Amino acid sequence: MPQITEEMDLQVAAESKAELELARMRHSCAHVMAQAVLEMFPGAKLGIGPAIADGFYYDFDLPRPLTPEDLATIERRMAEIKEAAYPFVRSVVSRQEARKIFEDQPYKLELIDEFPEGEVISTYTHDSFVDLCRGPHVEDTSKIGVFKLLKIAGAYWRGDERRPQLQRIYGTSFPTQEELERYLHRLEEAERRDHRRLGRELELFHFDQTAPGMPYWLPKGLKLLNTLLAFWRAEHERRGYQEIAAPLINDKSLWETSGHWEHYRENMFVIPVEEHLTYGVKPMNCPNAMVVYNLKKRSYRDLPLRLSDCDILHRYERSGTLHGLLRVRKFQQDDAHIFVTEDQIEEEFDRILEIANLFYGIFGLKYTLRLGTRPESYLGDPETWNKAEDALKRILDKHAGPGNYLIGEGEGAFYGPKIDILMEDAIGRSWQTGTIQLDFQLPRRFDCTYTDRDGSEKTPVVIHRVIYGSLERFIGILIEHFAGAFPVWLAPVQAVVIPIADRHLPYAQQVVERLQSAGLRAELDAGDERMQAKIRNAQIQKIPYMLVVGDKEAASDSVAVRLRTNENLGPMPLDDFTAMARQVVETKSLALTTG
Repeated sequence: MPQITEEMDLQVAAESKAELELARMRHSCAHVMAQAVLEMFPGAKLGIGPAIADGFYYDFDLPRPLTPEDLATIERRMAEIKEAAYPFVRSVVSRQEARKIFEDQPYKLELIDEFPEGEVISTYTHDSFVDLCRGPHVEDTSKIGVFKLLKIAGAYWRGDERRPQLQRIYGTSFPTQEELERYLHRLEEAERRDHRRLGRELELFHFDQTAPGMPYWLPKGLKLLNTLLAFWRAEHERRGYQEIAAPLINDKSLWETSGHWEHYRENMFVIPVEEHLTYGVKPMNCPNAMVVYNLKKRSYRDLPLRLSDCDILHRYERSGTLHGLLRVRKFQQDDAHIFVTEDQIEEEFDRILEIANLFYGIFGLKYTLRLGTRPESYLGDPETWNKAEDALKRILDKHAGPGNYLIGEGEGAFYGPKIDILMEDAIGRSWQTGTIQLDFQLPRRFDCTYTDRDGSEKTPVVIHRVIYGSLERFIGILIEHFAGAFPVWLAPVQAVVIPIADRHLPYAQQVVERLQSAGLRAELDAGDERMQAKIRNAQIQKIPYMLVVGDKEAASDSVAVRLRTNENLGPMPLDDFTAMARQVVETKSLALTTG
């Protein structure tokens, strides 16, 4: 299948000829947009403009902020350029020639100066517009498809907040109007489900400017997180996992031993304490698990040893990459490190994939598996890597079937290959959540050993694995997947009791207390608003059950049950409702009733 090569200037992996042609079309559309912007602002400074998944963007340094009206003007000019069918012409130029062409474009000059000596420098020209570009492009501007400019955003040059902030215009294009309209509809649905907006409306979390990328969990959000963790802990304890906790900050010597200092330091928060003392805030739990393993002598009888860890981690992500809960700097990860012998690898992977099936099945989520192979920067030798990759391929062939999984070339961890779990949400988007990584390197670096049957000392293999991944990211995905209407077992508030009048407050309070005693998360709405307004508020908060109580209900020990879906179940004895709700919760059903 065609792949992106060094000759191409696209930031999207093309897995088929159709995808490659779509990326080519969008890349060309980005150039047409840049021409229109440059004509509108003759002094504009150009950044970069690649094709990306679902579209393209181009970064500009402009004399004033862009407005939505500007996008409409730019689109009209793009339509004229498209109609003119200007050919895209590739030229190979020397470094000196390139510097002359772009002498008024400082960002282009910076890129030119970074080209390695002897590397081909190419430009693409259409009409009067010329850009520094490796391509590829369509034949002429008439072939840029049906396009739409989507939004304006800020973006630091090279993703570095110390550099100038440019204005980024996002757009997309498709071969047909019908395809574009379907995509725009999906965007509208994604906006309706945006976890950042729903997180505010449902009072789940908060981001403060004093701690970028580090969420504050509000009471309801923390209840949701703790519910996920309680389920995780119960299921893992049943399967023989032992949970540990470790320091969040370690001397850099630990990270030097693990290889993180060499291969991951730029993503770490580093704390210089004294002249000769430096600490690193941990970005991963792996080294701590090695320390715990080495606390005592191990035998083959101790393996598999399954150590789980839900510690908080910190990774430095550039400001421009942060995105709500989906890309954060501080997060909690449902880690486990499993120490095994080589002949236990396949059976343990079977067990892990069984857990994945359980957890994703609970949420009604489908997933695809992807093998991540040796990256450019890695620990160990190629022979060991090949051995590990072959083992994972056998496992994937068994579970998914030959050819029924993806290959992510160079996407393994620096210490070993991995299997990523790509989850599909309610509107067809793919998210990477869980991962299972095979590691022959780290136990060697930490001198981890066990005594085998014959009395010899051997090095265990370590399987790193997460199911949720980052709890923050997983919750962000769940918010969007369910549009905030969580399954009953996960909902922060499962039922709200609504008295019709003040005289019904005592009975309403009794109902709340009885529900809480039964293990349900129930609240009383004792506010001054009318009943219909309270019902509407509960629906906005996505609370599964609204229990209305008045004279009849108080007299008959019952509740009038309404669902957040607007369905009215009518009066039910309180004990019957409680039994139904408990069954829905205990079975972790996606439905609101048992009928």
